[in-house]
Amino acid sequence: MLELLKRFYASFGLPRLIILGFFIILNIMAIVLEVNFPELVSASMVRIAMNGVLVLAILPSIACGTGPNFGVSLGILCGLVGGLIAMELRLDGYTNFFMAIVFSMPFAVAVGLGYGWLMNKVKGSEMMFALFIGWSAVSLMKIFWLVAPFDNPEMAWPIGSGVRVTISLVNRELAQLLNQTWSFSVAGITFPTGLILFFLFCCFLVWLFMRSKTGIAMLAAGDNPRFAEAAGINVDRQRIYGTIISTMLGAVGILVYAQSFGFFQLYEGPHFMPMIAVAAILIGGASIKKASIANVIIGVILFQGILVVAMPVFNIFTQDMASMAEISRVIIQNGIILYALTQVVSGRD
Repeated sequence: MLELLKRFYASFGLPRLIILGFFIILNIMAIVLEVNFPELVSASMVRIAMNGVLVLAILPSIACGTGPNFGVSLGILCGLVGGLIAMELRLDGYTNFFMAIVFSMPFAVAVGLGYGWLMNKVKGSEMMFALFIGWSAVSLMKIFWLVAPFDNPEMAWPIGSGVRVTISLVNRELAQLLNQTWSFSVAGITFPTGLILFFLFCCFLVWLFMRSKTGIAMLAAGDNPRFAEAAGINVDRQRIYGTIISTMLGAVGILVYAQSFGFFQLYEGPHFMPMIAVAAILIGGASIKKASIANVIIGVILFQGILVVAMPVFNIFTQDMASMAEISRVIIQNGIILYALTQVVSGRD
């Protein structure tokens, strides 16, 4: 038994045990302070599943050797374009959601191909390059949003051209679509079954791919490029494959996120989303060279779970200071991101 605990400690790591302990303490405090705990659990499951695919998008980039994809906002932008095209065609419900994915895929593949090519040109500085190309793309797309040739009144400005900053999905029967699919409640806890199943299905597809011939070649190229080249693997090609898949998952991830949130957020919306996704997978145990599906699931549970539970608990202690709610959220979120980024710098698990 002692040996088993030692192996668990070695594999899970002290930092994640501390974060897990903090998460457990927050839940105990929520119960003691008589916060609506079933509501917290329901909100946590929604936040975990709606962010899960975006966190999953970081996995292929780490696996192929380009490191955490701080430029996943490129895929997010492709997904938003696909979503707007589906809205422009006045599609509703599941037709809108799945056609938005279909429309976004050609953009994601093309952008991922060019992005992967550029990543091969900056080997050794991929993370810094990805961060700035992601921010640059978000800024450039602001120009596109201002002149986008969409005339659906649900998303176009009433005067002039372009689309709005925030676009509601309620009229397209898209808001909470996956959340409400097969959902049920037990003891006051609502399970967003469709949303959770979709996230797990995406995890399963990535798991299958990683065990395919191409996936194994990609893992080999990311783990040891010289050995992979000696074995006849085209390392640069595998890096491009991983970048394309990461971009495609980013496109799907923002559509899952948006339908759960109930809005498309354009302009500044995608700016800091890569930071949150990268932080989650690193907290889950990934490093800049290795990551797994387990790291994705553990990371998104810890990151989003802490955010959901910490806010109402901290609000009780700061209830006389209304402005402290947002300040607390920023401190908690950016504190977690800061810890995760220290793991990137150190290169430790």
